[in-house]
Amino acid sequence: MNERLRLGVNIDHVATIRNARGGDYPDPVRAALLACQAGADGITAHLREDRRHITDFDIARLAAELPVPLNLEMAATNEMLGIALRHRPNAACIVPERREERTTEGGLDAAGQFAHLQPLVEQLRSANVRVSLFIEPDERQIDAALRLGAPVVELHTGRFAHLSEGERSQELKRLTDAAALAAKNGIEVHAGHGLTTDNVTPIAAIPQVRELNIGHYLIGEAIFVGLEAAIRQMRAAMDHAR
Repeated sequence: MNERLRLGVNIDHVATIRNARGGDYPDPVRAALLACQAGADGITAHLREDRRHITDFDIARLAAELPVPLNLEMAATNEMLGIALRHRPNAACIVPERREERTTEGGLDAAGQFAHLQPLVEQLRSANVRVSLFIEPDERQIDAALRLGAPVVELHTGRFAHLSEGERSQELKRLTDAAALAAKNGIEVHAGHGLTTDNVTPIAAIPQVRELNIGHYLIGEAIFVGLEAAIRQMRAAMDHAR
């Protein structure tokens, strides 16, 4: 029997809606607690350098109030390292970040930024924060993650998600091969970006993938069916794939 696939719910875009009007509604922490009730195994939040959605106060509250693990997505900067070391989330996923991008556009170049990443990874690990690297499904990046001592990689599924169904086979093979390679080398495999109930099945079926992190779709779908129902539908699709 395959191990149950974990679901991490990203609540960034609840904060996006809040920040569009200012004030404190809707509250992303309330959304995170609802997500937990609906079956989320963890909560993910990306504290961007420009604070376009999640804020420092949100991270402090999430770290204090969540009954499930908090996964802090962060750029590889000294500012973000300091915040992670202060709040000690269960996990920190290092992601690439550009000010002008609407959302994360690809994986971290762990191989090209090895020297820069090494001290950050070491300090996070020394603080008992589980380090994850958000990377492309590429052998060179997995090798870099292994050499950095990152216990987890999150494979970027955005390219897969944005291809038409008939064009996905090659990208799915890349993801499947990368997951197998990482797991063979003792790295835990997560995946995420652009996943929906319509496209999640092939990714959820990859046996080495232990966790999916999904946000934008769930917050969008919540407009139509409610957040708890959206999460339960995704949970059911993931379980069916296994």
